[in-house]
Amino acid sequence: MIRIDERAHIVASPSSWIEGEAERQLRTTSGLAGVRWAVGMPDLHPGKGHPIGAAILVDGIVYPHLVGSDIGCGMALFRLELPGSKLNAERLAKRLRGLEGTWEGDAEAWLRDRGVVDPSFVDALGTIGGGNHFAELQAVHELAEPSAVHPLGIEKKSLVLLVHSGSRGLGESILRAHVAIYGAKGLEVDSTAGRDYLRAHDRAVMWGRANRALIAHRFAESVGADLHPVLDVCHNAVTPHDGGWLHRKGAAPHDQGPVAIPGSRGTLTYLVEPTGDGVSSGHSLAHGAGRKWTRSDARARMRDRFRAGELLRTDLGGFVVCDDKDLLFEEAPDAYKRIDRVVADLVDAGACRVLATLRPVVTYKIRKNGRE
Repeated sequence: MIRIDERAHIVASPSSWIEGEAERQLRTTSGLAGVRWAVGMPDLHPGKGHPIGAAILVDGIVYPHLVGSDIGCGMALFRLELPGSKLNAERLAKRLRGLEGTWEGDAEAWLRDRGVVDPSFVDALGTIGGGNHFAELQAVHELAEPSAVHPLGIEKKSLVLLVHSGSRGLGESILRAHVAIYGAKGLEVDSTAGRDYLRAHDRAVMWGRANRALIAHRFAESVGADLHPVLDVCHNAVTPHDGGWLHRKGAAPHDQGPVAIPGSRGTLTYLVEPTGDGVSSGHSLAHGAGRKWTRSDARARMRDRFRAGELLRTDLGGFVVCDDKDLLFEEAPDAYKRIDRVVADLVDAGACRVLATLRPVVTYKIRKNGRE
């Protein structure tokens, strides 16, 4: 554990690399009014004023900036059943398309069936978005705890789909509306403004879950697969906890069962199970590997070393679908920290145990219309 001040620490070993700016931002966050404690995950890295990869418990106040613009962003894991006995990843990658375009189905009905009555941003429903979002077909690499993953329907030969996305423009509109009136100020939970924000926040969280489910549905439909939900965990949200309000920005909950923690498109995803009481880890787990380089640094560094086409295959043999060259460089595996180190820090802290590792087969980011 790395101690920052009396109210803040990072769940990481001294050998893990944490940027000084991320530590500074966590210290600043711990000094906000009402903050009881602030805990950084091993993937902690700098954000816009406040760090990403952190859990912050606040008494009586909600801070929209500590949740961010992509309210409800999270990871959903599905088991896929493909027809036939042999997986042809390259052929499958060519069949995938359209996950950035408007869904032709009844988006409002899809939302209503999942408890979302506000039809806002329906044109974006079922789309992945940019940044570090993705839909990734994965194969089981290793089962560390076979008996624990059996109830999830995952076996050695299973194929799974991991979807990382959120509430798209809806979450951003909620934060923008707050900033337009209140700037970076927090809101008293019992105030009219606080209650309004929490209602909008909860709607965005539900919208995000519905979005991940539709992305998975579209992916499975493209490849002719059957789809079976395994888990859906949100990592950008604020929830009641121990008499206060637990803000998570890039941190998965510790009390909702197994969590998928991806590294990058070129590294393994870890399926973990929370252990212990969660106190030392802020009742949270890491949500990924965390960025090592900024997007501009990643573009510059990777362009000096690779042509874009060379990044469409990974060291693990996976195929990458990404027609945006900037995004291809920005999201290169080298731009991220070591996922094995992140997970090892969590395990050493007693926060989780590894159930299985998953290997990327096809990572879908964006395919421009008309690309064959």
